Amino acid sequence: MNVLLVEDDHDLACTVIDYLALEQIDSDHASNGVAALNLLRSHRYDVILLDINLPRLNGFSVCQQLRLDGLDTPVIMLTARDQLSDKLEGFRAGTDDYLVKPFELEELVVRLQSLARRRSGQVQQLQYRDLTMNLSERQVSRGGERLHLSPSNWTLLEVLLRAAPASVTKNQLERALWGDDSPDSNALKVHMFKLRKAINIDGAPALIHTLSGFGFVLREDPNDAS
Repeated sequence: MNVLLVEDDHDLACTVIDYLALEQIDSDHASNGVAALNLLRSHRYDVILLDINLPRLNGFSVCQQLRLDGLDTPVIMLTARDQLSDKLEGFRAGTDDYLVKPFELEELVVRLQSLARRRSGQVQQLQYRDLTMNLSERQVSRGGERLHLSPSNWTLLEVLLRAAPASVTKNQLERALWGDDSPDSNALKVHMFKLRKAINIDGAPALIHTLSGFGFVLREDPNDAS
C-alpha cells in the first residue's frame, strides 16, 4: 500500500510514517496543502491521510480540489475537530472517512486497509483520455462534444470509467444495471452496442473493447493496461 500523509505537525507525521512502515505501508509526506496537490497530480496513492488545519491550503480545500480534478483516491481526514459540523463539512468536501486526534495507530491501519480496497465514491468528475463524465452536472462529453446517454448507458459508462484502464467483468456490469435479476444473456450486449455507438465520434479511436469470456474494458488499446 502507498499512502500520502498530509500533516504539518512534524512529530506526529514522523510517528505515523514510522508505524506504517512497520506494517509494510509506504508513505510520502506533505506538510502543506499546496505541496499535497502537487504530489497528487504527479503520483498515485491508495489512500490519502489529510489533516484539516494546514498551511497555505486547508484540508477541506485540498479534498474539494482533488475531487473536482476527478481523483477518486479515498481520503481519511485527520483532525482535532470532533464537532458534527466539521465532520459534515469534510464529507461535503469529498472525504470518505474521519479520524479524530488523538487516535490509535492500530485503528488507523485498519481503516487504511479497508479504504485501500476501493475507490472513492466522492469524486465529481471521471475522465479517460478525451472522454469526461461530470457526475454533479450529469453531463458526458468527448473531445469537448456533449454526448447524450440513456440512463442505462450512463450507468455502464460510469462503471467502466471508474475502473479504467482496468477491465470490468460481464457480471459486474449486469449487477450494476439489474442487481440480481439479470435478463437474458443478450441484454447486456445490446446495451454495450448502444453505448459504443453513443461515445464514438468521427476520427477518434474506439474506447470500449470486448474481452472474450471475461467482460469489457474502456481503454484505447485493449492489450495495454498502463
